Amino acid sequence: MMQLLERVSGAVFRGAGAISLGAVLVFMPGTAAQSRDESASFADLAQRLSPAVVNISTTQTLKPGEELPDDDYPDDDDANPDSGSGDDPSMPFDEPDPGSDAAPGKVQSLGSGFVVDPRGIIVTNNHVIDGADTIEVNFTDGSTLPARLIGHDPKTDLAVLKVDTRKPLAAVAFGDSNKARVGDWVLAIGNPFGLSGTVTAGIISAKDRAINNPGPYDDYIQTDASINRGNSGGPLFDLAGQVIGINTAIISPSGGSVGIGFAVPSDTAKQVVAQLEKFGETRRGWLGVRIQSVTPDIAEGLGLKSPGGALVSGITSGGPADKAGIATGDVIVAFNGRAVPTDKDLPRAVAESPIGAKVPVEIIRNGVTKTFTVTLGRLENADGEQDAPKKPAMPTAKTVVLGISLSDVTADLRDKYSIPTDLSGVVVTGVAGDSDAAAKGVQPGDVIIEVAQRNVRKPEEVKALVEAERTAGHSSVLLLISSVSGDRRFIAVKIEGK
Repeated sequence: MMQLLERVSGAVFRGAGAISLGAVLVFMPGTAAQSRDESASFADLAQRLSPAVVNISTTQTLKPGEELPDDDYPDDDDANPDSGSGDDPSMPFDEPDPGSDAAPGKVQSLGSGFVVDPRGIIVTNNHVIDGADTIEVNFTDGSTLPARLIGHDPKTDLAVLKVDTRKPLAAVAFGDSNKARVGDWVLAIGNPFGLSGTVTAGIISAKDRAINNPGPYDDYIQTDASINRGNSGGPLFDLAGQVIGINTAIISPSGGSVGIGFAVPSDTAKQVVAQLEKFGETRRGWLGVRIQSVTPDIAEGLGLKSPGGALVSGITSGGPADKAGIATGDVIVAFNGRAVPTDKDLPRAVAESPIGAKVPVEIIRNGVTKTFTVTLGRLENADGEQDAPKKPAMPTAKTVVLGISLSDVTADLRDKYSIPTDLSGVVVTGVAGDSDAAAKGVQPGDVIIEVAQRNVRKPEEVKALVEAERTAGHSSVLLLISSVSGDRRFIAVKIEGK
């Protein structure tokens, strides 16, 4: 079945018949829900919380010849930076609604939000207000106030708004999403399809869910509480009435709820919201590394007992990690006293650390555990340093190893593949389509920097090291590659005949 991962703001109905799975669980005879008091209801909770949940209406002016915003996010990089990006299958934006009330050349869209400060501070999704010329906030009492954007963060898809009010507004507080458990009841309140004040109930279906979003912090709460287009930016409450998530996306083949929705955890949101409110921008720590996961094949190539940690596939020259002595090929297993079980655990730990803090970073290098002290920089100052994508080129083979055609780095090939002048190694000029290297994403224009953690400068060196790994009985060989996109990553390629 085709699945579509969608943002859930907007008021465009796509014919999806949304059923609240949570409501079915509450009232269905013969289920575990019978153990609850039959008179139990979410009514008191909904009545108390609803006044703090708002509808957000935006208007955007299209320039002459400009079309509606593209529904798809761009694909992200294969190798993760320490800001934590991941691969993106496609997360369409919600379609704006031209609407009969919109002036010519304007589009309108609807979303949700919630008040976190009685003085008029409101939280929503960044994609709800992205590109908006005007923003209005509609309250449950029927009043409407214009809002101004205080700050926004595309990386977590969060935005903070401010309305001027003469009276204190009903507000809600963030809870602790870390304490929430799979199976706990949750309540979603929002504005699906323009139906304001809609309340749905369900459970937490999963935590720390990676949904391959384009942002760097891919650890969402999954819920079966029914959320649809227009719910974006709305709160996900626990039964104590605290916000433990901000509803942001659904998986759906039709555009409507099928019981798989995702919310930004409150523990991710709290710090971001506080920074946006105070500074109008985020201020995240920066380590200056590019990282990737440690797969079983890579763990074998590194001589590790088991997969785990974050493998450093690249270092920003002059960055904090570089200055501290961390190197490509190191496996980060702890950061500032926090374990790093997987590569996705590092970005959040780094981002939450203060700029300028001196933190211990524990790594494994050649089987030996070492600790470095790193003075963190600021992530926002380091953004945008990646090189532009390299130009594709036709293969020109010399030596073939592992199904990979190799050549020295010549002046012509540097120009042909846009290889940086300070990059040394062996150029990939072709890859056999049926090879494991092709399956692992090796392509013409890549530069092999290391084989089995040894630097290479000639195709003959690659061939000799691969043969040495074969003789040693290894089933795969570890390569460090600078890809055509400019990223560095480790891959373990199977050795033919093993």
